[in-house]
Formats: sequence, C-alpha cells, structure tokens
Amino acid sequence: MGRSGPALDNAISESFVAMLKCEILHPRRFPSREAARSTVFEYLEALNNRRRFHLSLGHVTPAAYEETTRKGAAVA
Repeated sequence: MGRSGPALDNAISESFVAMLKCEILHPRRFPSREAARSTVFEYLEALNNRRRFHLSLGHVTPAAYEETTRKGAAVA
C-alpha cells in the first residue's frame, strides 16, 4: 500500500476529493463516463481555478496565482 508516515500527508487531496464529490458528483447521475469527465473538467477549470479563492495561495484564485508567478519568473 503506502509508506508509514504522518496521517495528514494527504489531507489537502482528501479534502479536495470530498468537496468535488459533494458539489459535483453526488448530486447527479451522468449518462456516460465522458459526460462525468467533461463536468469534472469544467468544474476544475471554470469554478475551482478561476473563481474560488484558496487559503494556501494567499486568498487568490489558482489562475491569478499562476499568472502572478509567471510574470515574476519572466522578470527574473
């Protein structure tokens, strides 16, 4: 299985998967795997990365954080 280690190693991943299940997957049924995949992709790109603020990124969206990081790397 996995290595021994701190119980919180996957806390962020587990939290994200739980949020995804509660907000997207459990409230509905999908006609196909492709429909589910498309919905998850849209959730990640449209909502999670563009509108939802993340505490671990200093209360900015992942898209804004990436843009700021990219600009900083271009200057350096």
